[in-house]
Amino acid sequence: MASALINVPPRAKRGEIIEIKTLISHPMETGYRRTQLGGAIPRDIIRTFVCTYNGTEIFRAELHPAIAANPFIAFSTVATESGTLAFQWTGDRGFSETESVAITVD
Repeated sequence: MASALINVPPRAKRGEIIEIKTLISHPMETGYRRTQLGGAIPRDIIRTFVCTYNGTEIFRAELHPAIAANPFIAFSTVATESGTLAFQWTGDRGFSETESVAITVD
């Protein structure tokens, strides 16, 4: 099971540019390594990250085997209205993690 850390300012002024930071712990495996007996270790990576702001997609990242074991993603957006930022990570072997954070825009 993965755990996510999300840093979003709880309040912002309308039109203000806000920085969003996410970090998720996940035991990434590239699929290129072998066991001591020579068998391939199956790939197990986070493949996509999507952030929506009140249901509208504002950021998407496609991740590949060279990504760090605990991907840190930082990006900016404009605070337009109060609501919810939803974050979803999906990956191999049925992995899916969803978190959400509320923001108040004055």
